[in-house]
Amino acid sequence: MPFIPTSIATAMPRRRVLGALWGAALSLGLALGAATPGTVQAAEIRVVTSGGFSAAYDQLVPLYEQATGHQVVTARGASIGNAPDSIPSRLARGEQFDVVILADAGLDQLIAQGQVESGSRVDLARSMIGMSVRKGTPKPDIRTVEALKQTLLSARSIAYSASASGTYLSNELFPRLGVAEQIQHKATRIYSERVGAVVLRGEAEIGFQQVSELLPFKELEFVGPLPEEVQQRVFFSAGVAVGTRDREAARHLIRFLAAPAAAPIVRSTGMESAAAR
Repeated sequence: MPFIPTSIATAMPRRRVLGALWGAALSLGLALGAATPGTVQAAEIRVVTSGGFSAAYDQLVPLYEQATGHQVVTARGASIGNAPDSIPSRLARGEQFDVVILADAGLDQLIAQGQVESGSRVDLARSMIGMSVRKGTPKPDIRTVEALKQTLLSARSIAYSASASGTYLSNELFPRLGVAEQIQHKATRIYSERVGAVVLRGEAEIGFQQVSELLPFKELEFVGPLPEEVQQRVFFSAGVAVGTRDREAARHLIRFLAAPAAAPIVRSTGMESAAAR
């Protein structure tokens, strides 16, 4: 899996990628009787997605809309946690969606709670946790577990996500490395915005989040992924929300996002396509 995004043209000529995706959307649309360009019937599909899959999602959805005539309305929030805009909080207060996209553990919990349809989960992509710093500042070494530990101890300030990656760091990795107590005064859990934005403003020296959420910050220096021995790989998965207004349209969009033709775009954002397994 690449950690620094290559252009889509490198993985596959862009024209071929777009053509394959267009064909996939049209084929699905025809198979399900969904709207295609030139028809008058089109669905509005309401989606709530967490940040991990957003970089790929933001490229794929316009292609889907162009090919099918459907309109996708998007809301965003963290996979877990009780922030007002987190996906669990949105669903708990009754916000209505057709498709829910978030880290697999969070989706499984929503299925168990009866908020996402059982049996509707589809894995879209797998992400890893990485670290970034501001360009022009020293680039810390995190290539080994010991180097990562020393970087955490020597950093003046640390930012990490309040969602799935940050929960792993605070609950598992920091205690495992034996640094939890030493860094608690300088490590900040970030709610309702991306960690990269905090690092960019200079409010944290180093920042950890899903690789796909750090790479869009071109003003930052992506240091790399966590060492393999302590890495956490997370699938970002989609499911059909209980109470959807259009189950077939919801499934249709999910199948498009998971299609093998979408893999080059997914990989260009620093994730591994689930379709490539």
